[in-house]
Amino acid sequence: MMTSPAKTPLRLRTAAALTCAGITLAMLAGCSPQPEPTPTETPLFASEEEAFAAAEETYRAYVQAVNDSRLDDSSSFEPVFELLTGSALTAERETTSLYHAEQLSRTGDTTFDSFSPLETDGSRVVANLCIDVSEVELLNAEGQSVVPADRPPRSGREVTFVPGDTSNRLQIASNHRPSSGFTC
Repeated sequence: MMTSPAKTPLRLRTAAALTCAGITLAMLAGCSPQPEPTPTETPLFASEEEAFAAAEETYRAYVQAVNDSRLDDSSSFEPVFELLTGSALTAERETTSLYHAEQLSRTGDTTFDSFSPLETDGSRVVANLCIDVSEVELLNAEGQSVVPADRPPRSGREVTFVPGDTSNRLQIASNHRPSSGFTC
């Protein structure tokens, strides 16, 4: 079948128009806004061992800061507060205020002798540890101990560490009795 010469230019014009429309659409598609790439969260630590070591060092720094503080000088607690966040910070501030209001003083140092890693996700770290308060006394204004006679010398703690602006890149977010069967 032969096409008439009048139909050929029409077909060429139609094909050319469709081609131009396709090219224009392709160009416009390149100009349309693309979704922003979602940043990939990088872990704070390269390994579990590094995360657990940083958590242990953070707790050591916390214990040292507490031992260096004085209950009659609230400014001496600033190094302690810098290592805490969340419920741990709230509890420490409340306890410090109570001790100060009661005019208590402290003798002896707290230590810890056991650090048992539980879990980490590369940033958040959870560990059990044992603190020793056998040498710590809280004294009232008359110099009498207010520590209960049945206080255990050692206590288990479950501590959660989260990213923070400290030398070890972690802060203590919670510090409470272990929910598991962990004992010292």
